[in-house]
Amino acid sequence: MQVKAPDRTAAAHRARSARPARPARHPRPSAPRWWRSRKVQGLGYAAPTAVFVAVFFVLPLLLVGQMSLHDWPLLVGDRGGNAPENYTDVTDSTLFWPAVRFTLLYTVIVTVVLLGLALLLALLVQESRPGAGFFRTVYFLPSALGLASASLLFWGLYSPTTGPLSDVLEKLGIAGGPVSFLGSPTSALLSTVFLIVWKFAGFYMLILLVGLQRIPHEVYEAARMDGASRGQIFRGITLPLLRPSLALSLLLCVTGSLLAFDQFFILTKGGPDNSTVTVVQLIYREAFQRMDLGTAAALSIIVLAALLLLNVAQFRGLRRADES
Repeated sequence: MQVKAPDRTAAAHRARSARPARPARHPRPSAPRWWRSRKVQGLGYAAPTAVFVAVFFVLPLLLVGQMSLHDWPLLVGDRGGNAPENYTDVTDSTLFWPAVRFTLLYTVIVTVVLLGLALLLALLVQESRPGAGFFRTVYFLPSALGLASASLLFWGLYSPTTGPLSDVLEKLGIAGGPVSFLGSPTSALLSTVFLIVWKFAGFYMLILLVGLQRIPHEVYEAARMDGASRGQIFRGITLPLLRPSLALSLLLCVTGSLLAFDQFFILTKGGPDNSTVTVVQLIYREAFQRMDLGTAAALSIIVLAALLLLNVAQFRGLRRADES
């Protein structure tokens, strides 16, 4: 006797018919016609950033400009207009030109030493070899520490009474007594430069390392096949192709050095004998020690204008180098 196979099609149809009916999907409401415009969408996406910049940069800048044209005491007092006395008072200060010269000297030393060491470290860890990742991490770790914390750490290390560096130098016979790392203008400058190089070398190494890894290996191989030496490869290939990363590093390093404040405020307080007073420290003194926000605002405007001119000059110089 032959058994008839069940009709699977009919069973599937009955199962589907037994399921509850799905609710009908309503079409999504279309966006308004004005929102479909790319310009309107771009303005909508950029609006939060524009509001942030306006509230935290443009409005404070306008307030500083207004303060620079008025007598503006920190606590109480009349706020009358006195333009341009605030600007002339800044240049007449006995500390202004020494602070400018010291800031420029510090910027040149830090930029040369820091970028040179960062490039050397980037070249050392460029290749993927055993231990390269470990050394990249070790070099970068100091940059994760805050500048104020690092300055306090080195202030303790430099202390001739409680710091370990002075004792180590005495035991090694290098120094005959307690070493005052911050006791003279030259030693205070070099000690601060050492702190900044220790902290930021890994950061700039990372920027330059990204630029090095973007250079195609085929270019190096072709140069080696043509018999180029390492020096020729570095001058003819590495430096030209690394120019964008070097430009970014140079811009950040120069700007940060010209605005130096934390390290000198914590380590030297501007001493000895006001020999390590930077321009930003001068702004702080005018605002919070002499209680004169008007003169401090005028000095801030001068520093901002100088930074803008310097950055424009850097960009033009780099553009001409790229075009040549």
